[in-house]
Amino acid sequence: MAEPHVVTEIEGPVARVWLNRPDKLNGITFDLLDGLLESADRIAADPNVRVVLMEGRGKSFCAGLDFGSVMTDKKKVTRYFLPNVFKGTNRFQQALWTWRELPVPVIAVTRGHVFGGGIQLALAADFRFTTPDCQWSILEAKWGLVPDMSGTVPLAELVGADLAKRLVMTGEVFSGEKAVEYGLASGVAEDPMKPAQELVDQLMARSPDSVAASKRLLHETRLAKPRRAFALERKYQRAMFKSPNTAIARKAGMARTQPEFGPRTFDA
Repeated sequence: MAEPHVVTEIEGPVARVWLNRPDKLNGITFDLLDGLLESADRIAADPNVRVVLMEGRGKSFCAGLDFGSVMTDKKKVTRYFLPNVFKGTNRFQQALWTWRELPVPVIAVTRGHVFGGGIQLALAADFRFTTPDCQWSILEAKWGLVPDMSGTVPLAELVGADLAKRLVMTGEVFSGEKAVEYGLASGVAEDPMKPAQELVDQLMARSPDSVAASKRLLHETRLAKPRRAFALERKYQRAMFKSPNTAIARKAGMARTQPEFGPRTFDA
């Protein structure tokens, strides 16, 4: 039986997601796209999961689309390319965008290559930690293409317009250190799992409902007009008033003790 292209391991409140094609630098296939969607659905349905760590097995995070695998089935490419009228995304886009929609923070830990669809997947995460020598590139320009797996939205949020255009138009390959300088990566370390785990510990000290609501609030207000943003603040704060985890946080704060939160109730 063939190995799954995406492996999900849930260890208590932490979900570990692995891209699992190490011999192919975790190049994106139809099976890998389907695996990402199935993994995200499984995590979203588990209210005990509070954070996701995403990595690539082997030497690389993800070297982008596996053209040799995907482009041999033109009919399937066409089917995956057609948009869902309700979601507004096609399957190539939704397999990556779904991580942005999850009600828990997603942390990508990258090594080796973060190319093409791989960089778009990393940008769909909430945080990215990388090795200094990791190679990053919006590589579609090399093939006369444009990024089309949802990555243009977070890219435009993270960097200025001139830098975004340069990276998309040229396919420039840059290091993990440069990714931090550009604002695409959250931190750099020889062992990027170390700062990732430190962030996990910080997130675990907060209410899972507050964390989930904060993620959605900041995504929805980022480009919203002030009136809309203020309404969203009130909407999600009302939800927090009703959350049992808010009461736990308040009680622990008053007593100066470590809170012990229950399952996530926001967007459960």
